[in-house]
Amino acid sequence: MKNSSHKIQNTALAFTRWVGSPSSLVTHTIIFIGFFATVKTGLIGYDEMLLVLTTIVSLEAIYLAIFIQMTINRTTQELAEVGEDIEEIQEDIGEIQEDVDELQEDVEDIVEEDQTEKLEESHEKATLDEIQKDLRKLLGDVERLRNGHSNTLSQNPDTNRGRQNL
Repeated sequence: MKNSSHKIQNTALAFTRWVGSPSSLVTHTIIFIGFFATVKTGLIGYDEMLLVLTTIVSLEAIYLAIFIQMTINRTTQELAEVGEDIEEIQEDIGEIQEDVDELQEDVEDIVEEDQTEKLEESHEKATLDEIQKDLRKLLGDVERLRNGHSNTLSQNPDTNRGRQNL
């Protein structure tokens, strides 16, 4: 059933395309000239020719109207399908836009975190530099105290003995 319906729709589409073509115009013109020529040659009477021609033209108009309507229905259905496709594409675009927005937010978060980390690293480096500076100063002070204490002990041997006994 579906196959025969498909064949009829394809026939209707082909016929309506052909009727709108220059070859259809030439074919119809030749047919009309042929009908009138049969009257001129006396093969058929004028009234009979008009009756046959009118019947053929009427049947052609009926079938043409049906075929045109079938073509319009098919086109309408295809347009509806295209409309549905467009809606789906718009939904997909909306989802993609949301994904892009989320990615943009993620990138901004990463940049912010990176800047925070760099700032923290800078503070840590400054703190470590300060600690190193203080340690060097303390080491220098300890060294001076050792040197000063050693000089004091070597100059006073009694103090040195007393401390060794302790």
